[in-house]
Amino acid sequence: MHINPERSTRPDYDLLVRQVASVLEGERDLIANASQFSALVYDTLADLNWAGFYLTVPAKSGNGEDLLVGPFQGKPACARIPFGRGVCGTTAVKRETMVVPDVHAFPGHIACDSASNSEIVIPLVKNGRLVGVFDIDSPLLDRFSGEDKAGLEAMVAAFLEATDC
Repeated sequence: MHINPERSTRPDYDLLVRQVASVLEGERDLIANASQFSALVYDTLADLNWAGFYLTVPAKSGNGEDLLVGPFQGKPACARIPFGRGVCGTTAVKRETMVVPDVHAFPGHIACDSASNSEIVIPLVKNGRLVGVFDIDSPLLDRFSGEDKAGLEAMVAAFLEATDC
């Protein structure tokens, strides 16, 4: 887990949304912006062990779609997740943010890092199309609050506004 003693346990999400817009200003590329966004989230929020993107791609089977790991911060992750599997795949199908206080109690949880205990996954929907999901893991149980959900959704909205995808 990345520890930054300057990170606040209660982030100022209004400020973070402005920082997203500032960091991404002048660049529209998906990979560049996803890399910057992942680094910003990982470096500014406390008690995280993974923050990154899974992007929608055609399924290896040729039927449907999968999520393929994209830019992230943290330990190596699962490379491909089928729609409907785990928290990320479930979020992709439901197209709504999922907050999981205890991933070990989530049916079908995919344990990419055994140190992860809670998770939040925000869908990336632009122009009605699911681009992927933004996934954040924490080694703490019940790490993500309603305030985190609203703030991270606002940050993702700023990311999507600044990015061609």
